[in-house]
Amino acid sequence: MTDTAIIGIVVMLTLMFLGMNVGLSMALVGFVGYWSVINFRAALGVLQTSPATQAATYSLTVIPLFVMMGNFAFASGMSRGLYNAANKWLNRLPGGLSCATMVACAAFGAICGSTAATAATMGTVAIPEMRKYGYDDRLSTGSVSVGGTLGIIIPPSAPLIVYGILAEQSIGRLFAAGIVPGVILTVFLCLTVVVQVKLNPALAPEGQHFTWKERFASLKDLFWMVVLFAGVFYSMFSGIFTINEAAAGGAFLAMLIALFTGTLSFKTFMAVMKDTVKTTSMTYLLLIGAVIFGNFLAITRLPMTMANTIASLAVSRYLIFAFVVVIYLILGCLMDALPMIMLTVPIFLPIILKLGFDPIWFGVMIIFVMQLGLITPPVGMNCYVISGIARDVPLQTIFRGSAPFIIPLLLAIAVCTAFPILATWLPTVFYG
Repeated sequence: MTDTAIIGIVVMLTLMFLGMNVGLSMALVGFVGYWSVINFRAALGVLQTSPATQAATYSLTVIPLFVMMGNFAFASGMSRGLYNAANKWLNRLPGGLSCATMVACAAFGAICGSTAATAATMGTVAIPEMRKYGYDDRLSTGSVSVGGTLGIIIPPSAPLIVYGILAEQSIGRLFAAGIVPGVILTVFLCLTVVVQVKLNPALAPEGQHFTWKERFASLKDLFWMVVLFAGVFYSMFSGIFTINEAAAGGAFLAMLIALFTGTLSFKTFMAVMKDTVKTTSMTYLLLIGAVIFGNFLAITRLPMTMANTIASLAVSRYLIFAFVVVIYLILGCLMDALPMIMLTVPIFLPIILKLGFDPIWFGVMIIFVMQLGLITPPVGMNCYVISGIARDVPLQTIFRGSAPFIIPLLLAIAVCTAFPILATWLPTVFYG
């Protein structure tokens, strides 16, 4: 039966690369594969029950709620005040505007959870500013592209939610696990900007000087973002609310903020609802397809066979993990983050558990590798997003500007592999 599973994986990848919807590809191959291994009636039963079961799963309601919260936060204009404050405090650093962009992306990711939305939002604000002060296009577009990837490591994160559901892990623990590695990566990215500008001063001019009064005055622009962030995360990690309740409260609070600041019109409200429904529908379709495909893999016993075979190899478990990372790096260059999670978690998670690795830590490591895929060709989704904003900048220039940031991403993977406590400490503090 493992041969059938391998054939199914090859057929599914072929359908994806031919342009078929990823969720439909997984559902179709899973259905036909289940039919070939068991029988048509059993396969039809899976096809009948999986969509309704997944759509009715309570834990999945967190996805549209956090997406809605991010959309309302964007509508309220929090990103501009956030970027302004970061610029005032970091502008004296070499490449200060780029560093401010990284920090602003990390902070906005904490209320958004989407890489494309973070890159598009901050790119709209940051790129014109950096151009005005004479920043090289490589540095300005590259820093926004990679800064946008912080939207999936700093919670709330849609890929972490999906991983938690597929791996049957606590979403709250996964959110807590992403905070410290996300902060570390943000620091590494800022240091990379500083080093680049030190080595090549032509990339960025000397920063402006702001008085301490101006810096502290800029903090007032962060008020509503701090209220939203603190309200959601305190209620979530303190145990006052469940994850789903915190997400619902966050969405409602973000709507009230947009209403209070006068940025929420009926047209904006309908646009937020439309985008939330669109994103949620796409995610649910992927999840339904992944569940059907996962059922097919389960009856072939391919994941467990691979786990037992690989775990019995007389090599270091870190060498095996490095091999898994390489596979993720390759896949990250070919497909988007969510499909990659749904395709690989049912296959690789049993191997990781068999080797004795922490599944919460592994979830964070997957996100790190996915961030690489978001800035590397040929897919490089964030680079395409920025290309749509800076239309006069060639795509190859954006990819070249993103290339130096591959080093801090790889360094972050190495550091968190050597010190897994960086990802597991906060979940233990919050949840025991």
